[in-house]
Amino acid sequence: MSNLSGPFLSKDFIGAKADFNSSNIVLLGMPYDCTCSNRAGTRFGPQGARLESVGIETYSPYFDKDIDEDINFFDAGDLEFPFGNAQKALDITKKNVDEIYSNGKKLLGVGGEHLLTLASVEAVLKYFENVAVIQFDAHCDLRSQYLGESLTHSGVMYKIAQLIGYENIAQIGLRSGEKEEFETVKKYNTLKTKKEELDCFKDKNIFLTLDLDVLDPSLMSGVGTPEAGGFGYVELIEWLKYLKDFNIIGADIMELAPDIDITKVSSATCAKLIREVLCIL
Repeated sequence: MSNLSGPFLSKDFIGAKADFNSSNIVLLGMPYDCTCSNRAGTRFGPQGARLESVGIETYSPYFDKDIDEDINFFDAGDLEFPFGNAQKALDITKKNVDEIYSNGKKLLGVGGEHLLTLASVEAVLKYFENVAVIQFDAHCDLRSQYLGESLTHSGVMYKIAQLIGYENIAQIGLRSGEKEEFETVKKYNTLKTKKEELDCFKDKNIFLTLDLDVLDPSLMSGVGTPEAGGFGYVELIEWLKYLKDFNIIGADIMELAPDIDITKVSSATCAKLIREVLCIL
């Protein structure tokens, strides 16, 4: 192989740099879906987004940035998880996210089921005070348990609330959940429907978590639990543009199940969102 001159198609996300040490942002694949309660397949999300990234431009007209020229990020590849062991998957994720922040970098996680956001938030709390989480999602994710299990993707925000308090959580795009979950949403006023409602978080260190099912399934069918009535792409971009001046310390984009959408529109849309989120980190 050493005498071949290529060119070769990179396995990295488009625009990624080759060096971890000099990067500012680390893209980390989190291919785990063992607590998915509806349609499995999000373990293939990170690779699906990478494959489709070759079909998009590195330039974002929404943010007037080119991720190849203006964003210094490294694609670390995918973590390897044991099958079926949610706690160990969380431990592996937390250890690696901790390593990213101990080296002075930011995380952009790509998943993979939403449960792993819990490990990322746990890791950043070691390095930042006054942390808030802004969640884009169709689902409340506020269940204390599901089928007797406390560690599930449907309870990730319940777990995070135990760490940072409901007053430090904003939820955008909610349209599905149990009655008790929405009672919690109302009690703590976590649902935000206007961008200006996020202004109270401007003095906080923001971790941004984006579940792709916040988008309408007519655009994003490749998710574990699609919910009709979601955002259009430009609508979501307008929220991200509003957040670009906030202090975002890390982010993840979760729940892509690429094989469910044979058109690959979902994977291409996810790749484009990765580009946009890189621009605001």
